[in-house]
Amino acid sequence: MKAQTHEANDDRAKNVPVNSVEAQNAQRQLLRHTLATMAYRAAKSLRDAPDSFADFSSGDKGRTPVQILAHMGDLFDWALCIAKGAQAWHDSTPLPWNQEVERFFTAMKAFDDILASDAPLAASPEKLFQGPVADALNHTGQINMLRRMAGCPVRFENYYRAEITAGRVGADQAKPGREF
Repeated sequence: MKAQTHEANDDRAKNVPVNSVEAQNAQRQLLRHTLATMAYRAAKSLRDAPDSFADFSSGDKGRTPVQILAHMGDLFDWALCIAKGAQAWHDSTPLPWNQEVERFFTAMKAFDDILASDAPLAASPEKLFQGPVADALNHTGQINMLRRMAGCPVRFENYYRAEITAGRVGADQAKPGREF
């Protein structure tokens, strides 16, 4: 039985079986780059926020930034559990802002570490992306929006020019390439 191949115009991609080790590694690498991109954007959103920002409220039905950030840390704890074959969810009580920032990046790094390893994943990279990773991307945007609403906006940037590297998933990120 012939292995399925990617439908693409790229001759190299046509010859790579969908379920090959090479394809799985490429998916993992793309997911790792996604995490690095999110880390870059989140670090920018979280950096230099005034002390009052953590508890800023946009209304009685919305989450505060520190509640959103705690949820984002929970999402990466969940992503790691899924990758290891479990479906364990935990709603964390938010920590003080700086501790929550550290917890978020620590959870993201633990997830990135398993993606960087040779350990088999218990879920496909697509499922990991569509669940916890996509949700965390959405919340990164929410924090950015709340920064603007709270009167402490993050500067715009050409993210295409940003120095983003798979594996760099901590708060310490490259300086912005071009802000405006």
